[in-house]
Amino acid sequence: MVLHARQGGGLDGLAEGDAVHARVDTGLRRLHAALHTAGHLVEAAGRGEGWTLAANNHFPDQARIEFTPPEAGAHLAEVEERDKATDRLRSFVDLAIADDLPVTADHDGEGRRVVRLGDLHAAPCGGTHVRSLAELEHVTIPAVKLKKGRVRVSYSASHRRPR
Repeated sequence: MVLHARQGGGLDGLAEGDAVHARVDTGLRRLHAALHTAGHLVEAAGRGEGWTLAANNHFPDQARIEFTPPEAGAHLAEVEERDKATDRLRSFVDLAIADDLPVTADHDGEGRRVVRLGDLHAAPCGGTHVRSLAELEHVTIPAVKLKKGRVRVSYSASHRRPR
C-alpha cells in the first residue's frame, strides 16, 4: 500500500506493525533545525534584556519571538532605543555562536524534554535542533519592533553546510 498522507490521504487503515516508508527532506529539516535553535538563542538574548517570552514562530520566512517587556520597557517606543536593543541581541547571538555552545536535550522529573544551549538557556521543547551553536550560520535579526505592547524580534537562520 502507498499512502501519501500529505496529499490528503488519511492514516486510517494503518495498524501497529504495518510496514511504512518515510522520506525526509534533509534540506528542509536542516533549515527547521537552524530556525528552531536560533529561536531558542533569540529567546535567551531577550530574557537577558529582562523580557518575558509571550509567543514564538519558527517557520521559514516568518520566524519571530515575541516578548512582554517589563513596565520599564516603555523606552522601546523610541527608535534609537530599539536600535540599541537590536545591537545587543545581535551581539549576544554572535558571541554564543562563536563560543560554540553544545545543544543538548534531556528529560526533567516530569518527563518533559528540555533543550539546553550550554548553560545559557533551557526550555521544554520537542523540536529539532542543531548539535552545537557553531552549526548556525547567517543568524540575522533585522530590527526589534514594538507592536501592541509586545517586543517582536524577527530573525532568520541557516544551517552551516557540513565540511
